Amino acid sequence: MVDDPRRRPVRAVRLRSVGDAELDLQYRVVHGYRRAFRMAGEGPPLVLIHGIGDSSATWAELIPDLARTHTVIAPDLLGHGDSDKPRADYSVAAYANGVRDLLTTLGIESATLVGHSLGGGVAMQFAYQFPERTERLILVSAGGVGREVNPVLRLVSLPGAHLMLSSLRLPGMRLQVGLAVHLMKLLDTDLGQDAPDLLNLVDALPDETSRNAFIRTLRAVVDWRGQVVTMLDRCYLTEGMPTMLLWGDRDSVVPVRHAFGAHEAMPGSRLEIFEGAGHFPFHTDPTRFVSLVEEFTASTAPADWSRDHWRQLLRDGGPGASRTRGVDRDLREASERSAT
Repeated sequence: MVDDPRRRPVRAVRLRSVGDAELDLQYRVVHGYRRAFRMAGEGPPLVLIHGIGDSSATWAELIPDLARTHTVIAPDLLGHGDSDKPRADYSVAAYANGVRDLLTTLGIESATLVGHSLGGGVAMQFAYQFPERTERLILVSAGGVGREVNPVLRLVSLPGAHLMLSSLRLPGMRLQVGLAVHLMKLLDTDLGQDAPDLLNLVDALPDETSRNAFIRTLRAVVDWRGQVVTMLDRCYLTEGMPTMLLWGDRDSVVPVRHAFGAHEAMPGSRLEIFEGAGHFPFHTDPTRFVSLVEEFTASTAPADWSRDHWRQLLRDGGPGASRTRGVDRDLREASERSAT
């Protein structure tokens, strides 16, 4: 753990029980498309953004605890879960806009964002596009801070992925894949730590519409060489925004070294490593995860955004401003384009 100099004394909080009905999916129509979400609790808003192929259900076991002290909003991103799956823009910038619009319909002006995997990239993009509405960032095994990604995701980004995903629904294939997952766990491989959760994502793609949305989302952020979007070039803009990074040291999807790179690029950020955990540390150790989120939100003040501060950060250009063309070799190799 790295200490955060902006941490404040823990404030007193009022615990509140959460009813089962609050955990049910709710729906809002935004721009003509149905958006599903879960909303529970009272207190400072906390937005939980899931990863690719996943849904708000991934947070279901954590929501009751988090909702004792927060108003928790967990959306199903467009193309995921019970939200509509149109032929649409599935870029991280579009997702950030969608989160903003959903929060606006719910009367929430600002919030702490918790993003996992793709959702971490969406949370970072939200903070970049709407800093005045972002109180804190909690990034969990986040995408968008390096090129490396699991080879399986690179493979699925290639032409023909529809056929490959469809074949997994054939009779007998689920059993064979399940046996392979069991073997990887017995061999104690890093992929074995994540394989059951990743297999659940495949099960969440029951029809062609779901698979099409998944592939369109994946191709917006991954190609055959790896991740193709980055926030590293703008991480300096998180200066003054409380930021915590949570990562499993056996993450087979987004390597833990990305956590250290992001931590270095984000001034004043805090890093917590979950030993023995893979890409879903909040599933591996939910008690520690909830404790860290509650402690972090209680002991830090929301970001105090100002237009003058933002202007000065942009003018200064961050730590790489003095280097040739403003971007060093490592940053160029991390990605060839940015999520602007």
